[in-house]
Amino acid sequence: MTYEEMLKQNKAEVAGLKAKQHYDNPEERLQMDCVEWFRYQYPLHWRQLFAVPNGGSRNKKEAANMKAAGVVAGVADLILLIPNDKYGALCIELKHGKNKQTDLQKEWQASTEAHGNLYVVVYTLEEFISIVKQYLKTAKL
Repeated sequence: MTYEEMLKQNKAEVAGLKAKQHYDNPEERLQMDCVEWFRYQYPLHWRQLFAVPNGGSRNKKEAANMKAAGVVAGVADLILLIPNDKYGALCIELKHGKNKQTDLQKEWQASTEAHGNLYVVVYTLEEFISIVKQYLKTAKL
């Protein structure tokens, strides 16, 4: 089964599940599709792409505990911890529609770029695939 067939099948299954949900988060869905594609394309390196659990609503105690444990506001949604010939890591912020970066995300972008990493904002799975493939061209996998 090709990746495209697998993705189409998965999206059909997800569509059935979404009908039962009370909400749909397009950025979360995009993130799931990106991670799924990466794991399928790079099975030996799937642990090097990981999510940062910064989003979501939490009660004050849980938010305080996460902050004390090291959660930092503004960090990119996904981090690919594989260096290439130019950068130490690829940091990916996922957005949907007309959503833009917050000021904290822009600050984190500036900081991470100053430390030799590439930071990108991605709106579609196709953009993600193109960026990751280009980035990994000069990586030692």
